[in-house]
Amino acid sequence: MRIAVLTDIHANREAFEAVLADVAAHCVDRIALLGDIVGYGADPGWCCDKAAELVAEGAICVRGNHDNAASGASEAMSTLARKALDWTRDRLGDAQVDFLAGLPLVAEAEGVLFVHASANRPEEWSYVTSDTKATPSFRASAARLILCGHVHVPLLASCDMGGMVREQAFRTGLPIPLLPSRRWLAVVGSVGQPRDGVAQAGWALVDTGRQELTFRRTPYDAAGAARKVRAAGLPEELAVRLLVGR
Repeated sequence: MRIAVLTDIHANREAFEAVLADVAAHCVDRIALLGDIVGYGADPGWCCDKAAELVAEGAICVRGNHDNAASGASEAMSTLARKALDWTRDRLGDAQVDFLAGLPLVAEAEGVLFVHASANRPEEWSYVTSDTKATPSFRASAARLILCGHVHVPLLASCDMGGMVREQAFRTGLPIPLLPSRRWLAVVGSVGQPRDGVAQAGWALVDTGRQELTFRRTPYDAAGAARKVRAAGLPEELAVRLLVGR
């Protein structure tokens, strides 16, 4: 099965549409959304409706911390995130809020665990930013492959049969063989707000038959998305982030 993995869309319609068009060109069997459909961006309603449409068509979708907060839960957030969240809440209808609130924290399919943050206590939204930070996820799950988001920066780690976890180098666009002697964890990056210095939407393609993972980047109209952020009256920093990928 070929699975397109998208995460941290953050209400960026331009990025979401561009990635979905790219996904359609890669003949995938299923789409997985790893949360944070909303937050930061100017199109929360559209992105929420598109995610719900994809779920109705068979996509996997788990809940992120911004989704959780937008549906009424109390979440600790930065001042910038809180301003965007308050704006977002006023623009979501009841059906959209119910959709976000009803999303599971984790999902499994084809031997893959899908989660927004760490597989260890996913409700605590821990950031997986290194091999050390990835270790609790490997201990909490026996899945062959763990896929997560939340960090907005891609990362790959593996765990050998002795439990040793190591961060692995990779090149975007090149298939990575998921050797059967190890288990794997990938932080996919972000569709709608990348923070690794590349102002392109990030996602991943998993081929469970070939046992391969490919990190991908898709160009999109970041300037147009930034203009929408400014027109909505959201903080200027949120617009600048889109233009610089930070």
